[in-house]
Amino acid sequence: MQLHKMSRPNVKKNKKRLGKGIGSGYGGTSGKGHKGQKSRAGGNIPAWFEGGQMPLQRRVPKRGFTNIFKVHYRVLNLDKLIDLKETEYDLAVMEKLNLISKKKKSEKTPVKVLAKGADKFNRKVTIKAQAFSKAAKEIIEKNGGVAEVV
Repeated sequence: MQLHKMSRPNVKKNKKRLGKGIGSGYGGTSGKGHKGQKSRAGGNIPAWFEGGQMPLQRRVPKRGFTNIFKVHYRVLNLDKLIDLKETEYDLAVMEKLNLISKKKKSEKTPVKVLAKGADKFNRKVTIKAQAFSKAAKEIIEKNGGVAEVV
């Protein structure tokens, strides 16, 4: 047989058979070394474990606080109403037109109207919402509309 026409025989290597006697090369400790947590079954150490040292999240002091009385609003900016044809907006209409996020049954999230894009706003509309910014209320009333707090 010529050297340049030789092909490799179809050889399939056997997988490592861990713990199957000294003849396998992986008997005894099965490639895990001797003793210790990492050699035990289920002996995995989490990535954040620092070897018993006081962990980072406990070394760093706590900062600030969360105000449990803060009111979170669903926001409606006046620039969203410029191209629409409706003249009266209440919560149901705003949700139907996807102007505000739909509230879940368990939520009681109020709606606040803000004055973003108000320089182009010149329509007479009636808006019923739980809150209005000072600027939004002025602009709505300047154009002959009504800003009604529900």
